[in-house]
Amino acid sequence: MYFCLDDAPRCDRSTRLSAARAQTSRARQASAADDETLAAFFQGLADPTRLKILGFLMDGPKTSGEIVRYIGRHQPTVSSHLTCLRFCGFIEAHRDGRNVWYEILDRRVRRFLELGERYLDENAERIVACRVIAAERER
Repeated sequence: MYFCLDDAPRCDRSTRLSAARAQTSRARQASAADDETLAAFFQGLADPTRLKILGFLMDGPKTSGEIVRYIGRHQPTVSSHLTCLRFCGFIEAHRDGRNVWYEILDRRVRRFLELGERYLDENAERIVACRVIAAERER
């Protein structure tokens, strides 16, 4: 006995196949959107300066001036990286008088960075040797 995917009464094989294809297509579209969002998540972390900022913030909140001095780059450059990290939801900023303080927004960001460091303990050579990553960096 065959039933349509939408719980309609009995239907023929072509109707079932059409319904199955439509459901698979919707699942692929949702998955592709999720993949794009996940790629954007990792792209937010795919810059050495942003990772250095996050590593510096692991010790607690810092002012924008402290971050600029620590990073050793021009303030507008650091500011654009901080903006990216804020928009991606990795950090938050709050003003206190003349200072803007930045801190990691979610403890999962800390855990994620720690997990990445532990992963590199075992896989750094493989990542450095990856030709695909090297080619993307050269662009």
